[in-house]
Amino acid sequence: MSLKNAYLETAAQAVALLDAPEVAASWEKPSALTQWAVSGLAGHLAYQIFSVDPALEGPASEQEPIPVLEHYARAVWIDAPLDGEISSGIRAKGEGISCEGVRRLVERVHATLDRQRTGLEEVPGDWAVFMPQTGWALSLDDFLVTRMVELAVHMDDLAVSVGLSTPELPGTALDPVVALLTGLAVRRHGQTALLRALTRAERTPAEINVF
Repeated sequence: MSLKNAYLETAAQAVALLDAPEVAASWEKPSALTQWAVSGLAGHLAYQIFSVDPALEGPASEQEPIPVLEHYARAVWIDAPLDGEISSGIRAKGEGISCEGVRRLVERVHATLDRQRTGLEEVPGDWAVFMPQTGWALSLDDFLVTRMVELAVHMDDLAVSVGLSTPELPGTALDPVVALLTGLAVRRHGQTALLRALTRAERTPAEINVF
């Protein structure tokens, strides 16, 4: 199965989670993430789907796509302080996306995903996607893997926040998500740390986080 289909299946899981009654019931409550309300976290989760639309519009970027690991090496948000401008801006954007309430958010994300099921069929996987928020481009396939990582991470955040079980990714999505996270863990902590974390409980490093 293609990365496009893997993304669409993962996005459908996110839409189903956003539509859960428990999310609406906890809309104004604090989430499991510090300084995030459930509403803002839901908006941030939905944004991962909305952000695919610009990749399907207009011509391919004239910039050569960079490798996906380089994309994360350049990303300034990864180690941004919680109270810093970048993190505050991300939270504000999530709240802005969800400001019309849960029902309107679910309607919008349903409609967006329906359009993408058709739109993604028309764009090749090596299509160069320019990301104005970063200033560089990724291939469509790599961009969709970054969306699946975000969806996986924030579905867990949202499910925990409202007392639901975290959706399990389809295998077609789990494989590229784990592969990317593994590559990021090696880049950040080194090969030995990752190997020990996976195989030697007595020598597991204190940290093996990616973000």
